[in-house]
Amino acid sequence: MGDRKYASPRLGVFGGTFDPPHVGHLIVAAELRHALRLDRVLFVPAGCPPHKPQPLSDDADRLAMVRLAIEGDPAFAVSTVDVDRGGPSYSVDLLTILRAEHPAATLVFLMGEDSLRDFPSWRRPGTIATIAELGVASRPGVVADLAAVERAVPETAGRIVLVPTPSIGVSSRDLRRRVVSGATIAHQVPMAVERYIHNRGLYQK
Repeated sequence: MGDRKYASPRLGVFGGTFDPPHVGHLIVAAELRHALRLDRVLFVPAGCPPHKPQPLSDDADRLAMVRLAIEGDPAFAVSTVDVDRGGPSYSVDLLTILRAEHPAATLVFLMGEDSLRDFPSWRRPGTIATIAELGVASRPGVVADLAAVERAVPETAGRIVLVPTPSIGVSSRDLRRRVVSGATIAHQVPMAVERYIHNRGLYQK
């Protein structure tokens, strides 16, 4: 982004189930924040994601783990807006609420390239692209077809920024399996999150 200056604060919106949050989430958020000149990244645990399995952990545990994961980084914050409102977690509804809460901010919705590929099938994608810029974590060896997305959702034209990010071989699903099998998750989640998982007995069933 060079030395480009922005008149309004730039707020990254990073949604996910975070069940559990891991180092991959933190690295991607940090890379996107730096590349997109974001003043803050808002981690937003999803309430009821419509296109994914329901979280195994309850809202309170996931919120607690995210708070522990981002503790000590003043550029990261957590929002409870999605879990508080209930119902299906559609991104357009989340962004509409955040736009009202942060009227002076430029919102940047953060996602991966897999999500960008599916973006035209989301609920009201044109409205999403009108409310927020799209900051997309680009993985090595994956080529996003921006032209196809812009054809399907014209409002995205000039609103998508691809950011090369390292490929981190950590996933929440794999971490849950490792906990069940008794394998270590050390250094794949922040130490405070690892302690919380074991103290709470999460993912044991």
